[in-house]
Amino acid sequence: MLSKNNENKLKQIVQEQQFGHASDYLMDTVRQGIRLSKSGVEDYKAVGSSRIGGDPDLPADVEWPVDSKGTPMTFLAQLRLRELMDYDEASRFPANGALYFFIGIDEPAYDIEHKVLYLQEEQLQAAQRRHAPEVTALEDAFTGYKVSARSTLEPPNYGYVDYEQVEDDEHDYEHYEELCFELTGYTSNDLAMMFGYPETQHGDCEYEAALKLLTGEKYNYSETEALKQITRHLNGDPDRAQQEIRDTLLLLALDSDDDVGFCWWDAGELQFFIRNEDLLAGNFDRTYCSLYSS
Repeated sequence: MLSKNNENKLKQIVQEQQFGHASDYLMDTVRQGIRLSKSGVEDYKAVGSSRIGGDPDLPADVEWPVDSKGTPMTFLAQLRLRELMDYDEASRFPANGALYFFIGIDEPAYDIEHKVLYLQEEQLQAAQRRHAPEVTALEDAFTGYKVSARSTLEPPNYGYVDYEQVEDDEHDYEHYEELCFELTGYTSNDLAMMFGYPETQHGDCEYEAALKLLTGEKYNYSETEALKQITRHLNGDPDRAQQEIRDTLLLLALDSDDDVGFCWWDAGELQFFIRNEDLLAGNFDRTYCSLYSS
């Protein structure tokens, strides 16, 4: 459910863009997101601040995550939660602390080895810049960038949208894309997004992530079969299974970016998912990572 502020914002933009025919659909499907934009190359003067790429700030007693073969994972991002708090319209994050994202080899494109660390605020008092090990899972060296956050309205993208709801005699998909740019406030410096819609062709990412997180089973690209498996896992409760899929959230999507050096296969998107229940509990030990590339 949208906050009152976002509900009013959505109504205003829909009116300005003359998309009244899709007003009810958008009110039901637009998600409250957070976007992160590059705001300059990281100089590491502000310890613990949000950054993407480069090196993390970690306490000496926190071990660098390794993959199943013992190879150090590659650092991707650190997000200081107090810097996101004002933009988290749904109040999903802990008020303090920081999240750290690490990845192993990005193949195959599903169930990628990764680690999301959550450090409490008191742990961050001892944090210092930690240079990456000489060899990590990915050979690429990523340039660190400071990032700034903003709250956004995230409409269904091409993989999720119901075309019949947004198109009519006067509006085609290009008009809808213009509306999307207005809602998200897109800029060329956008680097990451939280809680919106992942990039995909088929609109089934939450089925894949929910299936793995709940049952440990591999997704076979059938939403129907995934729903059956999740329902069986939940003692035959189909309503609860559907709710679990709805409550599987895009924790972080990292876009390919030349400045940072991110290139997920053919300039795709790396995606981390979490169950809403775990997110609200501050439990980041159970997440799912995959990537989309055209």
